[in-house]
Amino acid sequence: MPLIEFTSKGLCCQAGGFYIDPWRPVERAVITHAHSDHARAGSGAYLCHRDTKPLLQLRLGSNSYQTVEWNEPVLMNNVKVSLHPAGHVIGSSQVRIEQNGEVWVVSGDYKLEDDGLSGRFEAVRCHTFITESTFGLPIYRWKPQREIYKSIQDWVLEQTARDVTPVLAAYSIGKSQRLLKCLEEAGLPVFLHGAVHNVHTALVNAGLTLPPVTRVDPSMPNKIFKGGVVIAPSSATQSPWMKRFTPYVVGICSGWMQVRGQVRRSNADAGFALSDHADWTGLLQTIKDTGAEKVYVTHGFQAAFSRYVNELGIQAAEVKTEYGNDEEVVVGEEG
Repeated sequence: MPLIEFTSKGLCCQAGGFYIDPWRPVERAVITHAHSDHARAGSGAYLCHRDTKPLLQLRLGSNSYQTVEWNEPVLMNNVKVSLHPAGHVIGSSQVRIEQNGEVWVVSGDYKLEDDGLSGRFEAVRCHTFITESTFGLPIYRWKPQREIYKSIQDWVLEQTARDVTPVLAAYSIGKSQRLLKCLEEAGLPVFLHGAVHNVHTALVNAGLTLPPVTRVDPSMPNKIFKGGVVIAPSSATQSPWMKRFTPYVVGICSGWMQVRGQVRRSNADAGFALSDHADWTGLLQTIKDTGAEKVYVTHGFQAAFSRYVNELGIQAAEVKTEYGNDEEVVVGEEG
């Protein structure tokens, strides 16, 4: 019996008595990160990284949570489990499972470039590796974060100089926190949509240091936003909530912006290919670095990517999961 089975409830380690990122309620869940397609309500107990707990509490409420640090092993029915940095968002982890010398790693979502918040990605040696493939096509190759940050900073400063309010569309967990670090260097006041501010507050209350922000309040006069920048989920940028910032422009921060024409199709004024996922090169590099003999490819371009990995001489197969269907995702918001 394989260490991990692909079931109707999710990735099951029967020997250990737990599931990894289950999409149906189970008795015991090991969670890679707090995005809602990987962390769902209803399970009896949750194991996660320490920095993921406040985000799960915000999203899922009070539950039985057990937290560990990265590289801190836990025994579950004689199966050795440990979490390792995935670099995707704050607290995101890969799950390493070992029994009788056999090692499997479930990556969850990951990126290789260290964003200064999410932990430096660690390639974990294993026999079998389960990888995402969100951006598993050669067209997706990211520029260095420093270059993308500079483009965002230049754009927001250009808009404020025109007395127009720039609104950056970004996922509330992960991307928004990265943008705070980026915008801090531009020296502009930052206003947050309520959903983003709730995440910000949860992280700050848990001890994370983030730049100062102001929550957007209905009572605020229009003039208060001038000279500042707003961060909001993509869904909010397409709602009446935006009227308070008029005149405004919208910039979408997502890996999907790498494709020409996506900005126009998204009804945005600008697009920045800032992604919390590994690009084509990063996915391939990670698979090689794990030394895995077998690779399972989950959500994204899994058919094309698994086919290419097979061509490299590494046994690969695609697996259908319910990941990548986050309810807050609108036009690549997860990216």
